[in-house]
Amino acid sequence: MTMQWNRRRWCGAGLGLGAGVAVPWLEAAAADADGKDAKAEKPEKSEKADKAGKDAEKGGRKPRFGTIERPFSAQSPWNSRPVDPVLGDTRIPKDDYYPTIENGTWSTGVFLCGPDDRPQRVLGLPGQPGVWDPDAEAHQPEILIPRWPEAAVPSKGSDGHLDLVDPQTGIIHSFFMLKRVGDDWRAQQYAWTRLDGRGWGDPAHYFQGARAAGVPTMGGLIRKHEFEDGDTMYRHALAISLTFSALQARPNYVFPATSGDNQPERNKGAIPEGALLMLPPDFDVKSLNDPKMRKIAETLKVYGGYVVDRNTGTPFVIYAEIGTPVRLHPMGGWNNQVAADLDKLRWSLRPVRSTSGFLDGHGRPVDLQAPLNVLSMRGEWKAERGDARARFDSWKQAVVLRDASAGDVVVNEGWRAITSVNWAKPKAGQDCKLTARTSNATLRVQIRGEKGIAFDTGDLVDGKTSSFRWPERFGGARLLVRATGGGEVWAGGDLLAQNE
Repeated sequence: MTMQWNRRRWCGAGLGLGAGVAVPWLEAAAADADGKDAKAEKPEKSEKADKAGKDAEKGGRKPRFGTIERPFSAQSPWNSRPVDPVLGDTRIPKDDYYPTIENGTWSTGVFLCGPDDRPQRVLGLPGQPGVWDPDAEAHQPEILIPRWPEAAVPSKGSDGHLDLVDPQTGIIHSFFMLKRVGDDWRAQQYAWTRLDGRGWGDPAHYFQGARAAGVPTMGGLIRKHEFEDGDTMYRHALAISLTFSALQARPNYVFPATSGDNQPERNKGAIPEGALLMLPPDFDVKSLNDPKMRKIAETLKVYGGYVVDRNTGTPFVIYAEIGTPVRLHPMGGWNNQVAADLDKLRWSLRPVRSTSGFLDGHGRPVDLQAPLNVLSMRGEWKAERGDARARFDSWKQAVVLRDASAGDVVVNEGWRAITSVNWAKPKAGQDCKLTARTSNATLRVQIRGEKGIAFDTGDLVDGKTSSFRWPERFGGARLLVRATGGGEVWAGGDLLAQNE
């Protein structure tokens, strides 16, 4: 199954918390949520996040990684830069419009969740059976956000993007098609990612944001607080969308993207989502007339920009946080020099074909393609022994058992446990290692081959590992979780296919 982002059916990326799903850092919020939802008043503009960034950068001091001002880890692809990049020959073709820098209707706002903000339930759109959760690959009745800033407002375009940053939990909440309907907040989809994480999906949790590539909308965003920070460039890769004439049909996404837009057959170009675009080292930044554009160009020469989404008719769009004063054309007018300079960027941007490595945000070598988990606990779980009820919990990346007694066993025989991300599927003969993550439970994974069970890990308690080689013909996986006691019972695992 190809990972594809369908705004009509798949609804982008998302996490849904269904009724009865207990998450430790959400339980208090759930207890307080009844009758205490965030007010439905018209949001007012919040400058908390903007002020935090400006304060952190006074005197030239950069904010630390994994914060709202500088999201994701230093080892994130967003915060890493390529060494000795070799660029391909493919160029972005012209299309209906000129390239642009988007800081309004089709971009996103970033809002800080304060410790005293109230919980808020988010429901599905009218006529939709809930909020789509592509991690569980199911609609969920509702999402509970533990802290909802009253000033939060989605973008005005039909995408309805909004990212909320909760430093108390270290989570970025990323919405698609969020809107007010009466007194309720409703959304078509909702995703989550770690504030200090990679900023991209992984093969198991493959959708971690509202962009088609599976990333949060604040990934690669030009932020308000860094727009006039005195630096010559933005110290991260930028987020870029291309249109049909530039995007590639097959494969429609590559590493580090874990998904791509739906209907890839409509694409007519040669650049997949997830591609890193850069300007060549000899690009003359001084030839650009506008200082704002020069800063963007310097960034594209050093960090580049990742293709994360598809637009209609614009050769490329670079995204800035809503409210960033990055406007290049005069209000309601047109600047021919600006248009010409943007077109110069279009002609010069090319995809990175190879590198000799990457340096992280601290300037240290980093292996961006180190093995990532390919095992998810999503899917339908059935009781094989006992009366325990089991449900996939995206927040834990685990299956949680309710009303379990020692000896109860639940089983998952679906086909969605092992990743379908095109660049991450284990290969025949590849060395694999499973590490169990459990509480009062054991995890057992059976890998089917052409002639039945090719490998059986046996029951693994928390922290225990099992190594094996991937079968020649993968025939599915069978997951079994056995409760070893009462109380909090859950199980997950990290399955790494070792690099060859």
